[in-house]
Amino acid sequence: MRLGIQFGRAASVLSTGAALTMCVVLGPRALGAQQEHPTQRVANIVSVALEEYGKGVDEKGRLTSRDEYDETVGFLRDARAAMSRLPSDRLAAASPLLDSIIAAVTAKRPPSALAGLGARFAVSLGSEAALDLPTKPLDAAAGERLFAANCASCHGPRGMGDGPGAAAISPKPPAIGSALTMADVTPAMIFRKISVGVTGTAMPAFAQLTAEQRWNIVAFIASLHWSPQQVAEGEGLYAQGCVECHGSAGLGDGAMARTLSKAPSELGSFAWQIERSDSQLAAAVRAGVPGAPMPPASGLTDKQVQSVVAYLRSLPSRQRSIASAAQADTGGSASRPATASKVAVSLLDQSLTAARTGRWGDAGDRAFDAYLAFEPLETPARARNPGVVASMEKLFGDFKAAIKSNDIEGAEHARDAIEINMERVVELTRPPGSGSEAFLQSFLIIVREGFEAILVIGAVVAFLLKTGHRERLRSIWWGITLGLVASGLTAIVLRTTLRALPATQEIIEGGTLLVAVAVLFSVSYWLISRVEAAKWQAFIRDKVTSALEHGGGNALAFVAFLAVYREGAETALFYQALFNEGSNVTLPISIGLLAGCATLVVIFTLFYRFGVRIPLRPFFSVTSVLLYYMAFVFVGKGVHELQEGGVIPINVLRGFPTIEGLGFYPTWQTVLAQLVLLGLFVFAVAKTFWPKRSVALPTVPAEAPPAGEVVADVASLTAQVERLAARVASLERDRTGVPRGE
Repeated sequence: MRLGIQFGRAASVLSTGAALTMCVVLGPRALGAQQEHPTQRVANIVSVALEEYGKGVDEKGRLTSRDEYDETVGFLRDARAAMSRLPSDRLAAASPLLDSIIAAVTAKRPPSALAGLGARFAVSLGSEAALDLPTKPLDAAAGERLFAANCASCHGPRGMGDGPGAAAISPKPPAIGSALTMADVTPAMIFRKISVGVTGTAMPAFAQLTAEQRWNIVAFIASLHWSPQQVAEGEGLYAQGCVECHGSAGLGDGAMARTLSKAPSELGSFAWQIERSDSQLAAAVRAGVPGAPMPPASGLTDKQVQSVVAYLRSLPSRQRSIASAAQADTGGSASRPATASKVAVSLLDQSLTAARTGRWGDAGDRAFDAYLAFEPLETPARARNPGVVASMEKLFGDFKAAIKSNDIEGAEHARDAIEINMERVVELTRPPGSGSEAFLQSFLIIVREGFEAILVIGAVVAFLLKTGHRERLRSIWWGITLGLVASGLTAIVLRTTLRALPATQEIIEGGTLLVAVAVLFSVSYWLISRVEAAKWQAFIRDKVTSALEHGGGNALAFVAFLAVYREGAETALFYQALFNEGSNVTLPISIGLLAGCATLVVIFTLFYRFGVRIPLRPFFSVTSVLLYYMAFVFVGKGVHELQEGGVIPINVLRGFPTIEGLGFYPTWQTVLAQLVLLGLFVFAVAKTFWPKRSVALPTVPAEAPPAGEVVADVASLTAQVERLAARVASLERDRTGVPRGE
């Protein structure tokens, strides 16, 4: 789960008695006011009712608490009223089950007998009844502010039921800030009670709060239960007896986990923790888990067991802290790449653990998180060896595809290959060892990244010169300049504003590539459509002039912009990483950059000088094919980048290789995109050379005149030329007074 929950030293947060009471209604201070979905509201009410019933009636059907039983009856009455708002299909399926639950409660059946009815009732409501889990990191500080404004007047500032309004409330507010009071309450129950309120008490429903705000309140109250000393002691005990199987983040990725017959539970998962109370966690630590490899911790005292529980409650926030550290800037510390690599492999193991236990959704999320942990290593490693990074990206793609297709064996192979190659990637992130190495690295980066742009820009410039439109070069220079500026700005934004967003660089690169595909293909088609007409130079010049006057020049300038921007942002990131490696390599890096730029100028000059010497028809053919080839490569790479960013799914084609030079990646999505582009190219060529097209071009008349008439016409034209020459000579003598040629 990519939830990033700031659960801190959390425990469950609802009372075992009358539940959480909030006396001050939010009113206009409610942020993002919204109404809870009717289906979700009914599910929450019934869940709370069954929880309260278990506290008011024992397994022999005897009444143990009249207050809890009355609350149950009140909740079920509210659920029956809320059912009227359900869609007709949900109402038809759920109504009989709710009637059965009410009948069982009226008859005071054992709570265990109602558990099955409750589960069937939840299923009848469908996926909309699922608990509304948060989608971003929770903020316990924000929860504290909400609690102070809306809850503290009754519950007190530390949740001990001693607020100024508590004396006037019956029943009294419980001590929700006490770990002992909250020992038997699951974290999910606090969320549900905040959502629906408690009937018969002063506790209102707070469904007008967003789900994130309600979870923030849960996070704050939960943080009141454990001291830092308890968490620290629990961490030590966990490291001694649990980490080998459960892993450092409690996600079942420890060193021994793969050798066990049954995967360890994901203790550190927020989704796993919210449905379990502190007493349930303590029982598992103390007595072990029946049917699982987890043994009892018989040597721990009750106090030590509570410390372990305190540490377990802190794991969801620690998990995100580790992942966030892995995604931080790798520059300036040799240990950060190593940490990122370990976290990436650990997340792959967590994904496999989730897959082995049938939780394929969690497995897919962890697979994506693993790539995000690896992502910070890409830029510095790709700067030195793009091939190694491309291989790693393929392996991550294979892993995600295997997880999606429920292929655990394939995922294991990809995971092992990633671990084997990760050491090489980490090695590539280390700073250059000497000035000459820094120079060579800098030189190769700018030449390698700039060559593709030069190919496109050189072809466009040569085309304009060839067709006599030198005045349009200014648009090309503007396109190049804007591309460089946009590249620099994008690199800055990626490293600052968008740094925390997952896979932003891949999404931007993929989107840019697909835009470039559209423009490159349109220009390529435009050139192809004029290849047949190239034998009529005057005709072609007229058509090109007309096209340029009606926006074609702007399209070519946009091609230049995209050619630079496509490579520029990534190149800027490369050089940011290089210059961050220390002042001792700044000079050789700068010299390498200048030398690389000079090399690109030479390559560009070759296009500029010699492109115009190519005959018109071959030039149009070569240029159009070059631009189409670039579009073909870009569409494959663009879809691949969006797959890495999680925007497009991955379905692997088994047995096919990856061909970087063609932008060919063995997935259905990339291959279909390239096949579509190939089909469009075939259509463009067929349309251009189809015989009917000849009617639109200058042609020789179908019926030629007789040969005698042609000879007479030639003789007449010759006589006219001679007379015109004599007339010109006469005019020349009149002007100068000297016969021409004397």
